Amino acid sequence: MNQLPFVDVKSPGPTTAAVIWLHGLGDSGHGFAPIVPELRLPAGHGVRFLFPHAPERPVTINNGYVMRAWYDIKTMDLQNRADEEGVRQSATLVQALIDKVIATGVPAEKIMLAGFSQGGVIALHLLPRLPYKIAGVMALSTYMAVPDKLKAEMNTLNKTTPVFCAHGVADPVVPLQAGQAAFNNLKYAGFNVRWQDYRMEHSVCAQEVDDISRFIQQLFCV
Repeated sequence: MNQLPFVDVKSPGPTTAAVIWLHGLGDSGHGFAPIVPELRLPAGHGVRFLFPHAPERPVTINNGYVMRAWYDIKTMDLQNRADEEGVRQSATLVQALIDKVIATGVPAEKIMLAGFSQGGVIALHLLPRLPYKIAGVMALSTYMAVPDKLKAEMNTLNKTTPVFCAHGVADPVVPLQAGQAAFNNLKYAGFNVRWQDYRMEHSVCAQEVDDISRFIQQLFCV
């Protein structure tokens, strides 16, 4: 199996926790790496950040142009936007990266999975299907792939895992209602989700960065 390359932002102290953060379509792990100092985590925190690069593949809606993408997008119709085969392949690669971090001595329950847009789709796909409990999930400006298969494929290991769903109210790429639908699907399935929206488009704003920092610190820095 191919291993995902990643940008590795080491913890300033001994590593006690990890955040694996998945970028959006056409971006790379370098896109979100600069956010780490903006989080202003406490000095000596033990959180390692890994920002993997998605595989390169042709993307149908971009005239088949090859770019980093967690899956192909063949239509902007949200019901069929996420290529299921690609989602599952990338989910397998990301789970292998989680396993790799666990092998370094960081327990699964000290690993957070975060994702923006396409990356969030992978994070939300893994949450109910992982074979171990993780610390938390951040689903940023994203939606859910194959929601009709959630009930049949989910397990209960991460039912209590905190999930932070965040979205821009003026998002023209992933409409607000798509993010709300993902939140509601998880909520009705019994997962521990919370919702926050912001006055922004398909992006990240300062208030959201503050909320992300608070979420990480609640899990890892108490």
